[in-house]
Amino acid sequence: MKNGVKRSRSTPVQDNPGKPSRPGEAELGADIKARVAWLYYMEGMTQDQIAQEVGLHRTRVLRMLSASRQDGTVQIRVTANLSRCVELERCLEATYGIERAIVIPEPREAAQVSQTIGAVLGAYIADNLTDRMTIGLGWGRTLSCALPAIVNNGHSDMTVVSLLGGLTKVSTVNPSEFAWRMADRLSASCYMLAAPVFAPDARTREALMTHPGIREIFHRATQLDMAILSVGDLSPQSTFAEYGLLERDELASLHRAGAVGDILCRFINAEGEVIDHPVNERVVAVDPRNLTGARKLVLASGGWHKYQVILASIRLLRPHVLVTDEVVAERLVETTG
Repeated sequence: MKNGVKRSRSTPVQDNPGKPSRPGEAELGADIKARVAWLYYMEGMTQDQIAQEVGLHRTRVLRMLSASRQDGTVQIRVTANLSRCVELERCLEATYGIERAIVIPEPREAAQVSQTIGAVLGAYIADNLTDRMTIGLGWGRTLSCALPAIVNNGHSDMTVVSLLGGLTKVSTVNPSEFAWRMADRLSASCYMLAAPVFAPDARTREALMTHPGIREIFHRATQLDMAILSVGDLSPQSTFAEYGLLERDELASLHRAGAVGDILCRFINAEGEVIDHPVNERVVAVDPRNLTGARKLVLASGGWHKYQVILASIRLLRPHVLVTDEVVAERLVETTG
């Protein structure tokens, strides 16, 4: 008995980690997970109470609650704004002519920066979807982390366009995979650039650019309602180093040429200029300089080690929206645009 209303007890569910043995059991598991999340977040029950209510061990309930946060079943928004972050947002907008800056508080652990910025970015995307819009996508961990928070609230006839080629080694940050997953969440059409992001040489790149399907991608990129980009740096922890996309001597050469990082795999210097380098001549991707006509250009990235390339990207792109963290924002407001 709770609040004068008799609660009907759910049928106990066996905590069996094995493969579902009956038709519909997978759907039952999803239903139980949603029920667990509801009881915890909406009705305020403890984990022990929920375990007794639904007939699961407490550890299983804990795993379900954790999974619900990660896969987007539960989305939590803090509606109160931190005054320091709001102050930084206004300063960024005034300094760089940005329509909207979104600054997240500094996470306790640096590894959480991409995940947190991604979650905020996903909420922004979901709030700004419209019917028949075309969305151009970059790539990276931050953008991938936005997926669980992106919900289509009934909009139709949307199109997703991947703005760069894919990796030969599939991963969670593969541009094509990311675009497909985004399109799936939005029930949108998806255009993927079916070529490796780095051609072996400039001549091969030029040959690929004559393909009708690839030409269509580049044409659609000139008519975007929203372009969503992130940036990469050249640190040992970068995606380029992690996946071996470029040889060590190529990365060293880029450093010597003044590169501070990349946008859509095109390397830029501290002034926001695309550098003259052989690697840039091999990139199968939309040139970021051709995206300034997008109705809404969103730049999302953070981490102290990316400050320089974020600043350079702002100078190049002049984004309408910037999503970053408190540490980067503080350094940006100390620098003139």
